[in-house]
Amino acid sequence: MSYQESNSTWISARLRCKLWRVSVRLRAAIAVTFIAPLLLFANSNMVIGSAQEPTLGREQEQLASVPSGFSETLVASGIASPTAMAFAPDGRLFVCEQGGALRVIKNGALLAAPFVTITVNSAGERGLLGVAFDPAFANNNSVYVYYTATSPTIHNRVSRFTANGDIAVPGSEVVILDLNNLSSATNHNGGAIHFGPDGKLFIAVGENANGANSQTLGNLLGKVLRINSDGTIPSDNPFFNTATGNNRAIWALGLRNPFTFDFQPGSGRIFINDVGQNTWEEINDGIAGSNYGWPDTEGSTTDPRFRSPLFAYTHGSTETTGCAIAGGAFYNPPVQQFPSEFVGDYFFADLCSGWIRRFHPISGTADGFATGVSSPVDLKVSTDGSLFYLARGSGSNTGVVFKIQHTASQAPSISVHPANQTVSAGSSATFTVQASGAPPLSFRWQRNGADIPGATASSFTLQSAQLSDDGALFRCVVSNAFGSATSNEARLTVVANQTPTATITQPAAGTLYTAGQTINFSGTGSDPEDGNLPAAAFTWRVDFHHDDHIHPFLSPTSGITSGSFVVPTTGETSANVFFRIHLTVSDSGGLQNSTFLDVRPRTATITLTTNPSGLRLTLDGQPQTAPIVFVGVVGMIRTIGTPSPQTLSGRQYVFKSWSDGGTQTHNIVTPAANTTLTARFRRSK
Repeated sequence: MSYQESNSTWISARLRCKLWRVSVRLRAAIAVTFIAPLLLFANSNMVIGSAQEPTLGREQEQLASVPSGFSETLVASGIASPTAMAFAPDGRLFVCEQGGALRVIKNGALLAAPFVTITVNSAGERGLLGVAFDPAFANNNSVYVYYTATSPTIHNRVSRFTANGDIAVPGSEVVILDLNNLSSATNHNGGAIHFGPDGKLFIAVGENANGANSQTLGNLLGKVLRINSDGTIPSDNPFFNTATGNNRAIWALGLRNPFTFDFQPGSGRIFINDVGQNTWEEINDGIAGSNYGWPDTEGSTTDPRFRSPLFAYTHGSTETTGCAIAGGAFYNPPVQQFPSEFVGDYFFADLCSGWIRRFHPISGTADGFATGVSSPVDLKVSTDGSLFYLARGSGSNTGVVFKIQHTASQAPSISVHPANQTVSAGSSATFTVQASGAPPLSFRWQRNGADIPGATASSFTLQSAQLSDDGALFRCVVSNAFGSATSNEARLTVVANQTPTATITQPAAGTLYTAGQTINFSGTGSDPEDGNLPAAAFTWRVDFHHDDHIHPFLSPTSGITSGSFVVPTTGETSANVFFRIHLTVSDSGGLQNSTFLDVRPRTATITLTTNPSGLRLTLDGQPQTAPIVFVGVVGMIRTIGTPSPQTLSGRQYVFKSWSDGGTQTHNIVTPAANTTLTARFRRSK
């Protein structure tokens, strides 16, 4: 999912970043706890920046670019931080919102009432993360979900609910499986769940930002699990006789954050998407008992202990690279709508780069399909052969579901209609339409049914709207050589009310932080008509920026003028990250104004060496050859170590000591100054 201004907690966003617990103290007689990521940034001299954002209106859903002969249509919008979706056997589409609501799309409309709203911990990448339907749903109405439970301790859980139409039966929750307690790190939760062709429930679980979890049969983290629908464990699981207790549910291990996977209809083959760390995103062949190598390896490997991915792509921001694989769906529908060359292909998406590609299992290669998707998190193929994608968008309630279809006709089709706008007198109002069809497309805007001279682009802006413009209706006629289509009308509302002003007063510009430090935030809001705005008019949001994408960790919180959070000392190890604190204020007339302020960390460069040089070390559990040079946030805890004995140039060496006096494997607190640490060895006798 690029992640411009998106929510992707994730996923994984909200997927790759290592987030951890932050205690939030909100000074309005309200106590709140949320999760924050550890921030690292390569250039500690960069100044905190702030920017004023314009009056907020409903964000226009963004149309992706799809191949010629395909069109896409908006199915639903206004979904809050979506994470996953699944089709019910009766055709309804269920969508998980990270905050705990399971929404239902029925007959092409998003129902107002959720199927169920679950109490979840939604910090970082936690929350409601997966949904699946019992193969016997038509008879038992059983719906399964994967979510982060809040009691008795924070942990991920699989539960079953009973459906009564579009609503879950009150009190019908049955806990199927409680996973291991989570650490303060809030990332790498996995969450995808699917029933396999054998009727067993498969569960993808992240390693909770601790690579050591992936290689042990002593817990369920960093694994794919396989259980019966009632939570019991099948005796034919590959580790049933070697693991104990619930760990006998382990079906495959060595995974980092398997956020999505899919079964191929007909063959039952399973592809597992594993979100990588610094270099590779993987599509793995799901085979019972396999070890996929994390954290010892990432991407292809020749190590006979591990299974290499079928396909991997590197990190970057192009149409073939990304940062977080976040969707997977085989194209084997009952009704084949796409051309025959698509049958058997595997669609996958990237959260950060915003594309959808197709992997060809026979050749082992991949081709592009769609671009310009705003933070995709899931893909599904419907029974009629359409490809659906779920995207988080760039705000707190900008999640969308789009449907991509293959069309015989190339006449225009309106994908996204212009939205109603409310502006203050003297402000501009912009209307936008999105359409698909054979190029070139031409646009003709109309006001109250009459053409607007010169309005021939996909967007039309009315400069300096006046009270006399109130109630005007705007629509667009889209044409090409095959025909035309007319959008719905959008209404312009113009009010005399003036826009309020939001100001962040704390932290001060230029403030740098150290891991473990408390960051206080506060602000003011004023309005020409209302004067100083009360706390009820304030909404705060904090996002975690990593490379070119975003993971939200403090969801929109209203009713306070100030608060604070503590940056923990463990978590994300990337150097290219920062916090962005957002403040939005609303006046009594409903107009809004937003601003934001960026906060960056103090950093230091750490060099790890060996004596003699060239021996192997481990940094946070990952093996590397010395020297290792990395940038870290001052105060952050890292784990360094070295194997012993080692052989170099035919000579054997054993560990003697670290220059800081630490044990062979030990934690260090990133110091305020650049530092070199050396592991000393001696020749073995």
